[in-house]
Amino acid sequence: MRRILVIALVVLGFGGAIVSQAIDAARAQGDHAARIKIDGPIQAKSVRLLTRAIETATDENAEVLIVLIDTPGGLLDSTREMVEAILASPVPVVAYVHPAGAEATSAGTFITAAAHVAAMAPSTNIGAAAPVSSTGEDLPDTLKSKAAASASAFLRSIAEERDRNADALAATVVEAKAYSASEALESGIIDLIAKDVPALLDAIDGKQVELERGSRVLETAGIPVRKIDLTPLENFLNFLSDPNVAFLLISLGALGIFIEVMSPGLIGPGVLGVIALVLAFVAAGNLPVNWVGVGLLMFAMVLFYVEVQAPGIGVFGIAGAISFVLGAFFLFGGISPPPIPSPSFRVDYWLIAGVSAAMFAFLAFVIRDMAAARMSAFSRQPSSRSLVGRIGVVSLALDPRGSVRIGGEEWGAVSEAGEEIGAGEEVVVLEAEGLTLRVIRASD
Repeated sequence: MRRILVIALVVLGFGGAIVSQAIDAARAQGDHAARIKIDGPIQAKSVRLLTRAIETATDENAEVLIVLIDTPGGLLDSTREMVEAILASPVPVVAYVHPAGAEATSAGTFITAAAHVAAMAPSTNIGAAAPVSSTGEDLPDTLKSKAAASASAFLRSIAEERDRNADALAATVVEAKAYSASEALESGIIDLIAKDVPALLDAIDGKQVELERGSRVLETAGIPVRKIDLTPLENFLNFLSDPNVAFLLISLGALGIFIEVMSPGLIGPGVLGVIALVLAFVAAGNLPVNWVGVGLLMFAMVLFYVEVQAPGIGVFGIAGAISFVLGAFFLFGGISPPPIPSPSFRVDYWLIAGVSAAMFAFLAFVIRDMAAARMSAFSRQPSSRSLVGRIGVVSLALDPRGSVRIGGEEWGAVSEAGEEIGAGEEVVVLEAEGLTLRVIRASD
């Protein structure tokens, strides 16, 4: 057995070494181009994808990393992180606005300009990075000039780093100018126009690019392209990054906690509520959350709880409804205008209406049920007179108030003499006042 074990370990050791060498050899070939696609709004998930792609392309010794771009814009913070990652990338990054009809507006302009090689497909456009309000309207002159100055300076610094036409790029911010593919090429914003990825690789073959480690001549003619796919975790996070999904998770989480508080011991709603809130906060890390909106939603739950405890008043319920709707509107996106145009990270209005209606219907049901229970309790008041003279057992010590169990029912009670009567002692009912019984010790 020892010999067999030794032989097995040796075989596994040699096998592992061979596999490792094969992997290293495959990585060392470097005869491929890595490819990713960034579409939709630029946000935290875009940063994660790009940084992982750069790391993967570097580890696999890819000749270049092709970034297919089709975006209407996004968050400035995420855009800065992506630009920084591209400028520091050890592997050449080729930004390619693709396919026909795609756009690289707003944040996409910054990312394309930062690439070592900037290319566009025919019938695509780039630019229109002028600051606007969150509703898409023009800003007042003062705000617009401040926002434009910051964004323009950032874009000029990128243009100077990549030796592109700084004035033409700055015009996309200052004048909201947009360029077609041919206009961008003539203006010196991009390096070339290519109809597809193979044509792009052939066109940049032999081109010299500047990396932090020095100059590098690209050898890309005819090399294969390997797509870097999203991981299951990234797909799940992308699903959570939808403002509508995040709003649903916050609402369901708050509702679960609300039910658990109202009915302690159910456990299920509380556990599911906590899970939903945790996922909601994960989503919040990928979206421009306005914590004022989150606070309003939580405050609405507090007001709903107060309303349930005192049904019929209505003030707390109405205030809670207003707080909930306002919280949903303010949940995502800042109050101040963004420095660069970005898609609206807003919860769908129909979803807000639907969730609000369901929440209010649930609240109305709970209030009605509790009101019915109280009316049922009050309807039993006349029967309390029939308890006079009966003997009960103290369930909660009377000091002088407590509770007494008579005939399987709990009744509020008060000691007639004002003395303390301990739990478990027998008492006699002297008088009934509503739902409260006046009692004395049975031994008296």
